[in-house]
Amino acid sequence: MAFTVVIPARFHSSRLPGKPLLDLGGLSMLQRVYQQACKSDASQVYIATDHLDIVNHAKGFCDKVIMTREDHVTGTDRLQEVVEYLSLPDDHIVVNVQGDEPLIPPRLINQVAGNLQKYAHAAIATLAEPIDDIEQVFDANAVKLVRDALNMAMYFSRAPLPWNRSWNTSDLNLVAKDVYLRHIGLYAYRVGFLHRYVTWPQASYESLESLEQLRALHHGERIHVDLAPGGMPAGIDTKEDLARIREFLTSQSQEN
Repeated sequence: MAFTVVIPARFHSSRLPGKPLLDLGGLSMLQRVYQQACKSDASQVYIATDHLDIVNHAKGFCDKVIMTREDHVTGTDRLQEVVEYLSLPDDHIVVNVQGDEPLIPPRLINQVAGNLQKYAHAAIATLAEPIDDIEQVFDANAVKLVRDALNMAMYFSRAPLPWNRSWNTSDLNLVAKDVYLRHIGLYAYRVGFLHRYVTWPQASYESLESLEQLRALHHGERIHVDLAPGGMPAGIDTKEDLARIREFLTSQSQEN
């Protein structure tokens, strides 16, 4: 199975400006993501960025760096610019690996690419993991989802989903722990879908939730959702995340 990985790497971040260039144990965050992606079965791994500093840095370890426009509304729009530039065929599979996931397991990249190839009626394949922490169910930063009997997504939300009508404010418990799923932001797309996606306006609830995958559901596209065995290591969004990953990498190097 041939597929391509694209790593979008934006310089501007409200909480961690210049995030892709931050040092993690002697390597930049972006280089660590790239190294993990190269361990997958992808035939090509590209870095896509809108900032010259990242271009110059990435060219030190990657020979496939693409400069994109700065005005993309979503990461999916940026990905479409890349596949159009590369003239990839409509049936080709592209995996979007976030540039702030330095510990991403390569097997998960292979998993979403393989699932999309297997389920021909899906336009997107993604992953989820079970939630066993009640606080995460109510955390707006943790995106929840429900899927149907064929493991196709029905909806994604930052709100508790599904809502348990037996909950009350004094006793919030997870009645069925296998029901609540946290979305993992790793996607495989068919190129033809990406070309369709950028022609659609944002759906109203896509804007409300700030979840770009809702645009696909709004237009009748199918999204396959598989469980990630072993889950997904946390990415880096905050200074606290950065400190945690640095501490983890230091402990790993000391053990080796």
